[in-house]
Amino acid sequence: MTAFIKQEAMEKGREIEIKADEEFAIEKSKLVRQETSSIDTTYEKKFKQAQMSQQITRSTVTNKTRLKVLSARQELLDTIFESAQKKLGEATKDKGKYTEILKNLMLEGFYALNESKLQVRGRKQDYDLIKKAIENASQEYKENTKKDIEVTIDEANPQPEGCAGGLSIVGGGGKIDINNTFEERLTLLQDTALPSVRTTLFGKNENRKFYD
Repeated sequence: MTAFIKQEAMEKGREIEIKADEEFAIEKSKLVRQETSSIDTTYEKKFKQAQMSQQITRSTVTNKTRLKVLSARQELLDTIFESAQKKLGEATKDKGKYTEILKNLMLEGFYALNESKLQVRGRKQDYDLIKKAIENASQEYKENTKKDIEVTIDEANPQPEGCAGGLSIVGGGGKIDINNTFEERLTLLQDTALPSVRTTLFGKNENRKFYD
């Protein structure tokens, strides 16, 4: 009887041990899956953070490089137009050519304003050349339009000191002023010619889709 009870107890113990081993294996597998999933999630999160950080760094470096290139290009363009600004006065050295330039600048204003009485504002030192240019421009204007025009120098309002050359044509009772000084023409040229200058110096902008 004692042996039977002992045998039953041993078998019951083995059943308990087997069941405990099974439960341990199941719990162990569950914990392993949970930890593996947690590790995978953490790794994926860190990997995405590393990718984002790398993209931000790359974008920052690219932008800084782009800004440096744009800054260097702008400095070059500024230097070109500053150099042109310094050379504006050279056009006035040849009196004959300068008188012709003044005449053409006047005619541009004459045609634009289309008035019978106009004034021009120039540099004081150019008054003799301006008088000659007025005579030539008025004659050409009359030949082309069949209209008489009276043009005088506005000596009360000369171009300011330091003006490189050129003149203004004033109409509309003094309310309309077409600025054809060399400085203003260079400014206009800078605006209109800048795209072609950029293309000549740096090539076409591959990122630009539309052109005027």
